[in-house]
Amino acid sequence: MKADGAGGRFEGVVKIVRFNVRFYVLSVIGLGGVTVLLATTKLPLWLAAMLLCGAVCGAFWTLSSLLVSWYVYDHAGVTRWRWLAGRVPACPQRWVNVHAGLDESTAALRNLFPGAEGSVVDIYDASEMTEPSIARARRLHPSAEPFRQGRYDALPLPDNLCDAVFLLFAAHEVRAAGHRIQLLRETRRVLRQGGYVVLVEHLRDWKNFLAFGPGFFHFHSRRNWLGVFRDAGLVVEQETSVTPFVACFLLRRAR
Repeated sequence: MKADGAGGRFEGVVKIVRFNVRFYVLSVIGLGGVTVLLATTKLPLWLAAMLLCGAVCGAFWTLSSLLVSWYVYDHAGVTRWRWLAGRVPACPQRWVNVHAGLDESTAALRNLFPGAEGSVVDIYDASEMTEPSIARARRLHPSAEPFRQGRYDALPLPDNLCDAVFLLFAAHEVRAAGHRIQLLRETRRVLRQGGYVVLVEHLRDWKNFLAFGPGFFHFHSRRNWLGVFRDAGLVVEQETSVTPFVACFLLRRAR
């Protein structure tokens, strides 16, 4: 679950901590416990080395996740979304923003595309999206934008309606690959001829592993996304990096 860094200098990283507070509290407790244990107990050398190695890795990933989150959301301003204007081929006349329970991009899209007709669909499903951070984010930041409730396999929109569909840090929350294919098929269905889908995600790659440690398993690999696009009948027209940790895919209907 990612956060918008549109407020103060540290707003994005503060939101990350609030949404994932259990992880950071357990990290601090774990590191403190290992430190006390190593300082007060004579352990076999192999066990002490394993605990020390685990503590170093835990401390590194706790700090790196905070630093990278600050860099992506506060310093680079990825979730302020102004950079999107240079990545889309044309200003859409009608667009839809599909999110998974936390909407912090619709207001920015309305500013980017003044005069266009925009709508919002929330595909959050507690049985599908079981991460505690999503439920916590929904409680802390209820949507200020009117939205329609949908599902990954049933967007409440007619065929051929939109010039653009935005999936901004949302599609990875649909955990099953088959369900992500259904979601992307739905975006294809609602696209007009010549329309496009913009999908923005962290990837499960070595850079995000260094940044987030085992947390990078929450993301999906580039290869996985390319397979999902193909099976959904979409092709990648453009793939760009938005910082080393975030990828943006511009998708069209396959011919």
